[in-house]
Formats: sequence, C-alpha cells, structure tokens
Amino acid sequence: MYATTGLPTSARDIITLIARIGLGAIFIAHGWQKFNEWTIAGTSDSFAQMGVPMADIAAPVATFVELIGGALLILGALTPLVGFLLAANVIGALIIVHLTPTPFVDQGGWELVASLAAGALLIAASGPGRLSVDRLLFSGKAGKGRKRSSASRAVAADA
Repeated sequence: MYATTGLPTSARDIITLIARIGLGAIFIAHGWQKFNEWTIAGTSDSFAQMGVPMADIAAPVATFVELIGGALLILGALTPLVGFLLAANVIGALIIVHLTPTPFVDQGGWELVASLAAGALLIAASGPGRLSVDRLLFSGKAGKGRKRSSASRAVAADA
C-alpha cells in the first residue's frame, strides 16, 4: 500500500491504466480530427486565423503530438516525455486560444485543455504504473542487485 492514498499498488496500476487510456483516446481523437477531417493544411489555416504563431509548423506538430503522443500514453511508453509534450501542446492552446473568462469549452473556454494538461502532467509526474511498456523496458536490470530497505520490502509485499 501507498501511505499517501491507502490504495494497494495493483489498484493504483489499474486506475492509472484507465486514466492513460481515457486521456490517450481524447488526444488521439483530436489529433485524428486535425489530420483526417480538417487536414494539416486546414488545421494550419485555422491556427493562423486563431493567431497561433508559425501556424504552418504548429499545425503538424500539434497533430502528431496528439496522435502519436496519445497512442504512446495509452501504451505507457516514454511516459514522462510524452506527458510533458502533450501538456505543453494543450497549455499552448490554452494560452493562445482558450484563455477566456468562461471556463466552458462550448463557449471557447479553457476547461477541456486545462483538464487534459493536468491529467498529462499528473501521469508524467507519477509514472505509467506497472501495466505499461515503460515498466517492461526500464524495470529489468537496473533494480537487480540493489539492497532494499525494510520499508520498501513491506511496500512490495503489499503489491
């Protein structure tokens, strides 16, 4: 168990997986909309009308950060980097486009991009959990051979 939450590690892993899938699916949907429905050229034109600097560069970057980053987030791959990039992407959208007095997204407000940024940053900071590609890639040999404290053995026993 984690002392800060009272939840067993396995529950935290499942909850983190659900959060990654939910956030990743939203990012993929928005990236796919930019790529397939609006096209990169259309997204670039829309970005230019909204005042996005360097819209010709920002449109494909935002599109592929959302598409590829959303997929990597679901997989739990390169999580700290991907979470930061996704958060930076939507924080840019918040500052440039959605920073309005109303929070509601249907009125051009900031609630959706702020919640996406918060979720991406939280996963970047807390990690993807054990049900992730990162766990498979980065937990192998690095931890072997190290002595564990009695506290870390107790936490591992609760997992």
